[in-house]
Amino acid sequence: VGCFECCIKCLGGVPYASLVATILCFSGVALFCGCGHVALTGTLTMLENHFSRVPSDHATLALVIQIFQYIIYGIASFFFVYAIILLAEGFYTTSAIKKELQSDFKTTVCGRCITAFFMFLTYILFLAFLAIFGFTAIPVFLFFNMWTTCAAMRSPDANITSPESICVDVRQYGIIPYNATPGKACGTTLGDICNTSEFYLSYHLYIVALAGAGATVIALVTSSLWSCSSIPHYSYAILNRF
Repeated sequence: VGCFECCIKCLGGVPYASLVATILCFSGVALFCGCGHVALTGTLTMLENHFSRVPSDHATLALVIQIFQYIIYGIASFFFVYAIILLAEGFYTTSAIKKELQSDFKTTVCGRCITAFFMFLTYILFLAFLAIFGFTAIPVFLFFNMWTTCAAMRSPDANITSPESICVDVRQYGIIPYNATPGKACGTTLGDICNTSEFYLSYHLYIVALAGAGATVIALVTSSLWSCSSIPHYSYAILNRF
């Protein structure tokens, strides 16, 4: 009975919300960083082979992609450490609140300040990753337009008299300058591009990266709400002293 009660007491101190948020955060960041890195490389390869054959035309884009890839390395490293710290803080908060309510332990001002700091930082990271989520949706939209155009040309129900008149011009999106050659792909050339491994892999990896960013946003919201929910318990515990 004593061992059973001890196990129940230990399980009662587990911050399940923080644990789920940590697992979701690890998974989301891993998907976003891993798939995003490979997708960016595939996108640059596809542009170099089919839309911008002069290196000077896409030199700026290559530099931007390289910077984004380094940023991805930083995001992965930061969130790996931050998620562990956040989980540890969740264990501390849960144990402190339960002991406080049982009058076995008194929370300190430092502990409450740490919880408030992590709540604020998590909220800032939530806003940042919400922006990243929206930014990641842009390449998904561009690749979806290309895939839809290729699917429409291959459709047997499509009554297209001049397939070469159907084009996708990536210059209009500002990805490469307007003087880049050829800058666009039409008809059968466009269909061949949609069948390349670079396009197929990059398109699906961007979708997975978008899902990973969304999972990270949900994880940060869950963690932030858990931190917010601890504040009323702290207040109740403080009022309980008087």
